[in-house]
Amino acid sequence: MGVEKKGTMMSELDYTKAQLAFFYIVVLLSLDVLNPVKILMHVFPAIAPWHVASLAIGCMAYIFIVNMRPLLYYAAKVFFHSILSIFFNDVQVVGRENIPKYGPVIFTSNHANQFMDGLMIMCTCERTISYLVAEKSWLRPIIGHLAWCMGGVPVKRAQDSAGRGSGSVTIDMKEVPLEKEGASSSTVKVIGKGTKFTAEIKVGDKIRFPKTAQGIKVVSIDGDECMSLKVEDGVLDIISSQPWGYVAFDILPHIDQKDVYQNVLEKLASGGTIGIFPEGGSHDRTDLLPLKVGVALIAYSGLEKDGINIPIVPVGLNYFRAHRFRGKATVEFGSPTYIDPSTLADFKQEGADKRRVCNELLGRIEDGMKSVIVSVPDYEKMQMIHAARRLYRPDAATQTAEERQDMGRRFAEGYKRLLLQVKGDPPKEWLSLQSRILAYQKELNQLGIRDYQVVGLDHEEVEIGSETQGHSKGEIVLHRMNALGHIIHLLFIFVLAALPSVLLNLPVGLASRIYSNRRRKVALAASKVKVKGFDVMLSERVLCCIVLVPSLWMVYGLALHFCTPLDGPSLAVCFTCFPLFSYWSIMATESGMVDVKDLRPYVMRMIPSARKRLAALPETRKALRSDLRAMIRHFGPSLGDIYYEKDLNWQKITTETKRLTLTLESLEEVCADAKKDD
Repeated sequence: MGVEKKGTMMSELDYTKAQLAFFYIVVLLSLDVLNPVKILMHVFPAIAPWHVASLAIGCMAYIFIVNMRPLLYYAAKVFFHSILSIFFNDVQVVGRENIPKYGPVIFTSNHANQFMDGLMIMCTCERTISYLVAEKSWLRPIIGHLAWCMGGVPVKRAQDSAGRGSGSVTIDMKEVPLEKEGASSSTVKVIGKGTKFTAEIKVGDKIRFPKTAQGIKVVSIDGDECMSLKVEDGVLDIISSQPWGYVAFDILPHIDQKDVYQNVLEKLASGGTIGIFPEGGSHDRTDLLPLKVGVALIAYSGLEKDGINIPIVPVGLNYFRAHRFRGKATVEFGSPTYIDPSTLADFKQEGADKRRVCNELLGRIEDGMKSVIVSVPDYEKMQMIHAARRLYRPDAATQTAEERQDMGRRFAEGYKRLLLQVKGDPPKEWLSLQSRILAYQKELNQLGIRDYQVVGLDHEEVEIGSETQGHSKGEIVLHRMNALGHIIHLLFIFVLAALPSVLLNLPVGLASRIYSNRRRKVALAASKVKVKGFDVMLSERVLCCIVLVPSLWMVYGLALHFCTPLDGPSLAVCFTCFPLFSYWSIMATESGMVDVKDLRPYVMRMIPSARKRLAALPETRKALRSDLRAMIRHFGPSLGDIYYEKDLNWQKITTETKRLTLTLESLEEVCADAKKDD
């Protein structure tokens, strides 16, 4: 698979043509003798300038109205390209060749960065994508207008209309099926206390218990304090995880999405593309949430009604410092997933057969999505895997985005496979190495340096400054003066780089940080799946900046008008230059920040205790790298293709990992039942 930089808006040839056309027009406007409008009015004196201008404006208005949606989409894409170039330091694309050039496509992606996810895919994909947008977001100012420009389709979600039910409920544990096999046709009884089931709930609605995201469908209501729930996939796990007594519950009303599905199917039938986040909402977890069945229903409905086997292309959005300004991102397009046409008859049967084939397709879609992200159980494991990847790679090697993704997935999937092999009970040396890697990463964070900087420490006299090392007082003083000189130099560069940004960007930056953190707290309080709510922060910062940056320019423009003798054209030039000045100041500040990243190690060297910690890092790193590679050589062969093969089918690998996990869980259940029988 090839790696490309940020998605281009047009081909190189089209860009060249646009440049030539622009300068050709400049030449015509500059010389009256070549200006076709001036020539026309000279030949026909009856034609006034406003005649030509009125005709041109009318033609422009007609063209705009006829092609309004494509033009708005293109304009939005240009605007969001500029947004991404400002808020992200680097965006790389992997696997663009997996996108079908023509015909309908369904894009399915993980949802790790709220509104930015759709923009990221839109700007890196050459196809025109219409996203399914939550009605809650569709109704928000700015977000809803931009979604309309992009051809979005509003979708009403049950969780957005959820409300707290009266009273409290508990489960009648006597009726809970003990085995998962065949449980999908069972029901469980809910007993209420102070509840109003008949008034507040209808058959088909769902209820949700505390600290869970999944709703459970109501199949019958037998009174104000008794009803039955359907046992579907994951329901028994929810029931077993609850400390049952009487608990509060939420009511999720049933939403009829027939009109939405019809609009989506019409767009697909005409060769359009649809973007879906099957997890149902954004989150900041390190693995996928359970997927909603809607994407499978859309794909099967397209095959049933229009005879189109729609390719389902997984998109992996892999962010680094996703909630921070000038982060990095890798967008990976995976191999398409297709429906097995032989299962269409089962889909038409309704009932259990329809649920089975939809769940099977959903499972393959999930495997495809996991094949384009680095999926791990929790944040600590994510930190450990990233640190291990950096330690394992050669120091002088520069990895491409594709190679980083591949190595990260090898570590993640290898870690899962090894846990399965040892049945979740790793040997002591494994746990010890894992703890040492995390401790090393923690030490780097505390000292404020990166792993690549540790290599340089090995070649520097970081221990100068102590007479016990055999250095004279003169050498000690000279070394400290040299370190102090580095600090002053880096501070000077940073101040110079930051000066333009203080006036143009700092007020907005501070305001957006405060606003986004408040929105994060609100989103976290309202969510059942977010960990810290970091997934909403960058989106909220962007929205805040879209409003505040032009407002700040207006304030400066008014200040220039009332406080300076500048005339109208000069003010217009100044106001037009504000966007360029803001962008250049961001770039200059970032250049200064690159140098400031090297500032803290120099400052830490002035502190005796920190100097000793810095001196110990190279040896710690060498020992960790040696032990890590030794462990990989020991366990690696048992991983098969993950260890030996250069090119891997990651969809096949993730499917096999899931199969092994389910097999192990089944064996554990059999062993547990056998122990009960004994």
